[in-house]
Formats: sequence, structure tokens, C-alpha cells
Amino acid sequence: MCGICGDITFDDRAASPGAVQAMVEALRPRGPDAGGLVAGDRVAFGHRRLRIIDLSEHARQPMVDPELGLTIVFNGCIYNYPELREELGRKGYRFFSSGDTEVILKAYHAWGPRCVERFHGMFAFAIHERDSGRVTMARDRFGIKPLYVAERPGGLRFASTLPALLAAGGVDTDLDPVALHHYMHWHAVVPAPRTLLKGVRKLPPATLRTIEPDGRTRDEVYWILSVDQSAEDIACSENEWRERVMDALRLAVKRRMVSDVPVGVLLSGGLDSSLIVGLLAEGGQDGLTTFSVGFEAAGGEKGDEFQYSDIIARHFATDHHKIFIPSEHLIETLPKTFAAMSEPMVSYDNVGFFLLSREVSRHLKVVQSGQGADEVFAGYHWYPPLLDSNDPAGDYARVFFDRDDDEYAETVTPEFRAAGNPSRDFIAGHFARPGADRAIDKALRLDSTIMLVDDPVKRVDNMTMAWGLEARVPFLDHELVELAGRVPAELKVREGGKWVLKEAARRVVPEAVIDRPKGYFPVPALKYIEGPYLEFVRQYLDSDRARRRGVFERVYVDRLLAAPRDHITPLRGSKLWQVGMLEMWLQTHGV
Repeated sequence: MCGICGDITFDDRAASPGAVQAMVEALRPRGPDAGGLVAGDRVAFGHRRLRIIDLSEHARQPMVDPELGLTIVFNGCIYNYPELREELGRKGYRFFSSGDTEVILKAYHAWGPRCVERFHGMFAFAIHERDSGRVTMARDRFGIKPLYVAERPGGLRFASTLPALLAAGGVDTDLDPVALHHYMHWHAVVPAPRTLLKGVRKLPPATLRTIEPDGRTRDEVYWILSVDQSAEDIACSENEWRERVMDALRLAVKRRMVSDVPVGVLLSGGLDSSLIVGLLAEGGQDGLTTFSVGFEAAGGEKGDEFQYSDIIARHFATDHHKIFIPSEHLIETLPKTFAAMSEPMVSYDNVGFFLLSREVSRHLKVVQSGQGADEVFAGYHWYPPLLDSNDPAGDYARVFFDRDDDEYAETVTPEFRAAGNPSRDFIAGHFARPGADRAIDKALRLDSTIMLVDDPVKRVDNMTMAWGLEARVPFLDHELVELAGRVPAELKVREGGKWVLKEAARRVVPEAVIDRPKGYFPVPALKYIEGPYLEFVRQYLDSDRARRRGVFERVYVDRLLAAPRDHITPLRGSKLWQVGMLEMWLQTHGV
């Protein structure tokens, strides 16, 4: 796991080692173990390293293979690299390291850019071909590893984080009205390729980008999730589906154990992370280390789920660490959490993951985490109403959007309002794609491939990598997700959601955890904004910088500040926190 960056020019100017070095320094938290920079005439690559696989200097990056004429910077982990290495060895390739980075280089040379179709893992990389001058970028199927791009006259820069691009300078930081519309409707989700800043874009997941020396660019999508059932799927019984799901998850967890350092688990106390612990124990993992975090209660809502994580820790005899965060520590950590965000994210558990990751990084470099199961196996309450929908896009918008058109017009000033309803249009366009016929399958595919990427997946990456911690997410194993997509929706939404996963888990996880009420990563002080938290948000929204920026209608802002509890989104988020988060993030990053 690492941080990558680069500068590419399309004219006679040389790439800027100074700009790359600035980005490398900004990426230091992602890779505290080592750093490197390689500069040619028109291409300069930079890297920060977190040593996980092949701890020697042979695996340092940027990695140059003079025999093949290839240079790579790579962030992520290819879980099946030992098998690929063996196959490439039979083709005559010789290796100077024992890690996965060099396997990507050899695979690229052997099979071309579509080598990514052979990879099981999470990845973002850029490869420069010495002889052609071409640069190829790639991102994994679910965008688990980020890749931001800033185009500029005569060239472009890329980096693992948006703030790293800001550190290099020359970025257009004006707000993108369409991205702002997405942010204000989808609880801060801005789908790729957009970001809130006009001058920065994201390489979409499952995308290969080829950049020619003259700047001509071609994108190719190498994977699309289809949930159409085969004849074998249609013939499956409920019991067979349970067996198939468990077999696929067991393999996904096993794949993510590849490492030259110990691997632990972020244990929330919910079904998903508990199941990962159970499967690791079932597979003979000894001395497993687990971690949970909790906060003070607020607004009558409990701030931890230790009672459930304790059950799992006792049942599987893990080396369990509980981290309790008092309120005064929480509020002083918020600015550091904003600084760790590549884009503003409103989920309350960002600060929870940030503080949990800080503690975990003192013990381990790699953990597995349960993110993705709710989107993949239909764990949320808005899925059942879509079973019999005759208006998929409209019904999805009604249960998911944070505000309607009338309220949006009251929220954002005319200068920053997008024309029409681009968020609704995005849903309609995605739902119209082939490969998912029913409304609920369309919604699950959208959430798994779009919303998941720029909410929980991005959150986990940003908050763990702020402390040089690698998080692996077995529920986003692409073969598991493909299988889950073909499970009949009725078997997923039954009895409150994730039924087929719960039934599969009964032979592994104690039923007290499986049958518990659905929980979330609770940070109640940020849900019920009052007292010092209200004043914290107010100081940003009342600042001269916010007033000069003029994104939000002042009457609307004052209404939120006067009664935060009265303004809650349909999915139970704080509208004040959403508005405040944008301004807090912009100010934190000097925008």
C-alpha cells in the first residue's frame, strides 16, 4: 500500500521533479517507510512506500525494468500475484524482486494493458513505456485505490490524493456546479470522473487510460457488473445459494491474507466484520488481533457497540483492543480528519475510522474490514420498496436523495446551481444500462459500483492511509460481488436484509450477533449537533471566507444553525453537517 504521483508533459517542456517532490511529501502518511522519484524528459513519477510484500529494497518504487523498458508506480495489492508470477516464469520472465509490483510489470509486458482482467486485488498504477513514450493508468474494479488527475495546458499530473495535487500547484479550484449538485443530493457522494473542483478529476473504477506522448487519451472500461442469471443460477435452491455465498466469501478472505507482515481485523461488532473474524479463525489463523472503537453517548443514543464486538472477541479468543474516545478528544481530532479527506465526506464514522486507524497502526500494518456487505447483499432499508417498483429511478431518488428540487433552490446560491437535475439524470442513465432488469437489481448495482466507491470505500482508504495502515475489503472481491448480484433479490432483502448472508453465517458466527438489530458506526455527537459541536461548525460557516465564497444561501444556513435537529435527511443525516463539511474541507485544504 502506498501513495503514487506523477507529472507528464505533451510538449517540449520537461516534467517537473519539483512538482512531483511536493506531491511525494504530501503523500508521506500513505507510505511512511520509504520514498522515491524517477524523472525523464517528459515523465516524472513519485512514490511513497508502505512495506507489506517483499520488504527488501528490491521492491522499491518507482520501479524501473530496463530490460522491458517499463517504469511503474503502483498503489495496492494483487492478491493472486504468486500464481501470476509462476505463470509468467513459465513464459520465460526473470524476476529481481519477490513482490507484486514487478509481477504487474511483467504481466503488462506479456499480456498488454488488459492484464488487469487477471488481477484479483485493489490497485491504481501508472506505467511508462520507454520506447513508445506512452503512459497507461489503471484503477481496480471497485475503485478501492484512488487516482486523481489534474489536466493543465500541455500536460497533466496525477496522485493518490486530491490534496497532493493541490500541493503541486496550478489547479483550478473553482467549484463544479454539477459535482456540487451530486454532493448535496447523495450525502456527499460525487461519482467519478468529477470532483467538487473543476480542475481535478478521478479515473473511474475498472478503467484503463492510455495517454499518448502528444496528449491524445483513450479510456477503456475493462469490467462491468452484470447481474443477469444463468440457467444454473435459476435452478439453485436457497441452501445452494447459502453454500455458494459462503464458499466465495471464504475464498475472498483467504486471498486477502497474502502478506509478509501480520494481518488483523477492524471489528465493529456487526455481522460483516464478525464473519471475517470467524472465517479467519476457521482457516486456522492463530493470534488474531482485533480492534473496536466507541464514543460517548449523545441525544439518548449509545456511542459504542462493544457488547457485540466483545462476544466475537471472546468466542474466537482474539487479542482484542477496545478504544474509547471521550468527547473532548473527538472534537479536537475533527480538523485532522478533514485534512485526511481527499474529498469532503459527511459520514459520521470518518472520525471513528481515523482514530481507530491511529491506534491500529501502532500494532499492525494490514487489516481486513467489512465494508461493502450492505450494498452487495442489500442490507439497507431502502431496498425492499424497490422490489416491485414501476419507476426505478424515481423511487430510488425518493428514498435516497437528501433534498428535493425546491429545497435545493433554497440551499445553493444561483451562481453555483447546476442546470436541470444532473443527479436524477445520472441515476436514469445508469439504470438504463443492460445487465440488470429489475429495479432493485439496478439499485444494488448502482450502489455497489458508484455510491460504495465514493462513500465507504473512499472513507476507509482515506482514514486508514492517514496512518500508514492498509485495509483490505473481502466483500468487494469481484467474484463474490458477481455471485451476490445473481442471488435472487428476495433472498437478499428478506427479514430486514442480507438474509442469504446471515443464513450462511450461522455455522460460523454466534447467533447473538447475527440476529441483533442492525447497527451503524455510532458517533452520536456528530449526528445531534449541539453545544461545542454546534459552535465548531458555526465558526466555519460564519467566517469571512465562507461568506465571501457565497456557495450557500445565508437564510438557509441560518435556519440550519438555529435548529440543527429539525433538519435531517431521509437517511437520517444532518443537513447542517453536510453544509458545514463542505466549507470545513475547503478551508482545511486552503481552497
